Amino acid sequence: MHWIDASIFVLYMIALLAVGFWFMRKNDSADDFFVGGRSMGPGHIGLSVVATDVGGGFSIGLGGLGFVMGLSGSWMLFTGLLGAWLAAVFLIPRVFNLGRDHALLTFPQLLGRFFDGRVAFVAGIICVVGYLGFTSSQLLAGAKLASAAVNGLDLHMALLVMGVVTVLYTVLGGMKAVVYTDTIQWAVLLLGLAFIGVPMAWVAVGGWEAIGSTMDPAMLRLDNITCVQLFNWGVTIVPIWFVGMTLYQRIYASRSERDARKAWFIAGLFEWPVMAFLGVTLGMLAHVAAKQGLLDGLIESGAVIDPEMGLPLLLRAILPVGLLGIMLSVYFSAILSTADSCLMAASGNLLTDIVERFRPSRGMKDTLRLSQGFTLGLGAIAIGIAAVMENVLSLMLHSYAFMVSGLLVPLVAAVFFGQRNAAAALCAMVIGGSTTVTLSLLEVHLPFGLDANVFGILAATLCFILVARLLPSRVATSHMT
Repeated sequence: MHWIDASIFVLYMIALLAVGFWFMRKNDSADDFFVGGRSMGPGHIGLSVVATDVGGGFSIGLGGLGFVMGLSGSWMLFTGLLGAWLAAVFLIPRVFNLGRDHALLTFPQLLGRFFDGRVAFVAGIICVVGYLGFTSSQLLAGAKLASAAVNGLDLHMALLVMGVVTVLYTVLGGMKAVVYTDTIQWAVLLLGLAFIGVPMAWVAVGGWEAIGSTMDPAMLRLDNITCVQLFNWGVTIVPIWFVGMTLYQRIYASRSERDARKAWFIAGLFEWPVMAFLGVTLGMLAHVAAKQGLLDGLIESGAVIDPEMGLPLLLRAILPVGLLGIMLSVYFSAILSTADSCLMAASGNLLTDIVERFRPSRGMKDTLRLSQGFTLGLGAIAIGIAAVMENVLSLMLHSYAFMVSGLLVPLVAAVFFGQRNAAAALCAMVIGGSTTVTLSLLEVHLPFGLDANVFGILAATLCFILVARLLPSRVATSHMT
């Protein structure tokens, strides 16, 4: 990498840390740190939501999908649009006032209001584990980006550098820094992809004529996907909009229910079609560049290109000095916008739903410092997890599936059906999450090619129904208000 590109990238990272330090001086309590004082508008919240959901991991992951399957990879984010809009219509009106009235900070606290403290505790564990995995996927995406763009930079060294900057920024800034800078970061990503990445890659590979003559025609169609694949994406991604801790933090941070719903509609539109087609188009252009030999000098002779490395390698091959540094900063913005939110979510769950169950709060300042300490520790663990993983998109989807299969059934039962049996909720969380994890780790061949998450949700549903009938609910009415 030329020194000009490196300087642009380093200066950008220093600027982010400065922003985090500035916001650190503004945080006076855990309420400020985790939900931004509950006073944020729909524009910032909406762009922060889409930046969190379609950050670097999905940007790199979508590039990998475009590299492998073409335009049809965009359907993954169509499920994001569905999830966002369904949550805006059905979920937010049912949970916003509860969060405001009881000063909730986390999603497990909401389940605690519906059920009891035991349910909140187990839900907190599930959220911490799931968001650690998701944070790790973002750090891995950043490491892949940097190692592909910088000649001679080892993947693990890139992971260490990216991870340290991300963790320190999140520890310093808290939710306000996350949301406000997410807005800027996502705008930078969108403009960078639309006005630098796609046009220059398009010209470099020879335009539409070269694309049509190089790619399999099936990759240029939207039906190059099976119904089972689309169903698997839907059953994993749509429900995360109902159980995602990062999303509840933004619901609680909104000024009003109306603002929160408006933010979710904004986020859905930017997920699909905007980011969906930008991401897969760049992946397709990387595929064409690889076929044309434009990337040959950037990989070892005879080596097979990792689809998720295709896009970063393409940028390195085609961008002149200066623009490469800008595009690296653009992608790191996207990665940071997701990683910081997920790390905040895991930290909030650990403190509020697990530790404070055994150790009551000792004051606002003490809680704030403890929050920052947990964020730092969990960030270090996330870096370690990323160091032993290989595929960004796979790690993200496994993390999603674990949380969905463990948390969706109790949430739906309580919010939409008024079923508030704590024993049934506990059983559903344990059985649902463990079923998905077991099937995934053992790589069990499942019928019809269905995802393990489908069976985790089914197991959780059956468990909830069975236990609710055998053990009638004894939840106190104070948890139901």
